[in-house]
Amino acid sequence: MLQAERAAGALLPEYHRATPECPHPERWSMYDSMTAEAEVLEFLRTLITTVKPELVVETGAFLGVSTLWIAEGLKRNGFGKITSCELDPVVFAKAQEKVAASGLSEWVELRNESSLEMKIDGRIDILFSDSDMPIREPEVRRFLPQVNPQGLILLHDASSHLKVVREAALRLEAEGLLSVVLLPTPRGLVIAQKRQGRR
Repeated sequence: MLQAERAAGALLPEYHRATPECPHPERWSMYDSMTAEAEVLEFLRTLITTVKPELVVETGAFLGVSTLWIAEGLKRNGFGKITSCELDPVVFAKAQEKVAASGLSEWVELRNESSLEMKIDGRIDILFSDSDMPIREPEVRRFLPQVNPQGLILLHDASSHLKVVREAALRLEAEGLLSVVLLPTPRGLVIAQKRQGRR
């Protein structure tokens, strides 16, 4: 949070280490080391306007930056909602402030709870998993029955260096649950779909 406060919304060079799939991370930008890369945020917003989801579920809101980029896409569409959770009460309060000041509150439901306890009503069109890395796989398994077969599942921090999320995604694919694409961004991004959606 201190890094984000010091940056005060300014873009910084991405500092994630080079990986075989992304040898030049410095070509990307970031707002802070916890929020998705700036280019990934742009991608998320464009994805929202491209696939027109009714319901987006995000885990790990942190300061609400990615939440608001997604909400911007929903606003452009003129419909939809993002439900996002943040477990840490101090971080949650900061995210609440950011959402309240954004003018996008009507598109956002922000919750101070664990993703593994969060109850979601209805069908999830996009699941964006960006919480603590060790619980990403349990999150996907928990919400998978509710994910639209033609919907999308995204997992951030899936670089070969970070391993745990990448390995979880590939394990879910090996079990026949997901079809996975690994995008070569500095921190890595999985785009997946339920295997049944490919039939």
